[in-house]
Amino acid sequence: MKDIFKTGDLKVFEKTVSNSDTAVFESGEVHSVYATFALGRDAEWSSRLFVLEMKEVDEEGIGTFLNIRHHSPALVGQTVIFEAVISNLEKNIIDCKVTAKVGERLIAEIETGQKIIKKERLKALFESLA
Repeated sequence: MKDIFKTGDLKVFEKTVSNSDTAVFESGEVHSVYATFALGRDAEWSSRLFVLEMKEVDEEGIGTFLNIRHHSPALVGQTVIFEAVISNLEKNIIDCKVTAKVGERLIAEIETGQKIIKKERLKALFESLA
């Protein structure tokens, strides 16, 4: 694992909300706004941007937690800016605090966790569960 970041470092990711990001379940559409689960996916991606630069060829990142506090809706067509800040960086553990905003309006506060581990170890784990 490359030691290239420190606590407080920032990554920014922009996402324009599309129809495929809305709250749709087996029973149909609930709301035509950015779904909390899609928000979580994109928040995790924003923190994964650190992992992509940190991991070696024989390593991969895996999510360890996701905590979302959804404050305000984002409408289809609006651009959400994610700012991921490393809040904890310890050995192979990367935790981030992420904010999601449309303009100055806070959409969500999110916490994510990831670990960087050897691909061989992940493969063995997955095979043991099959």
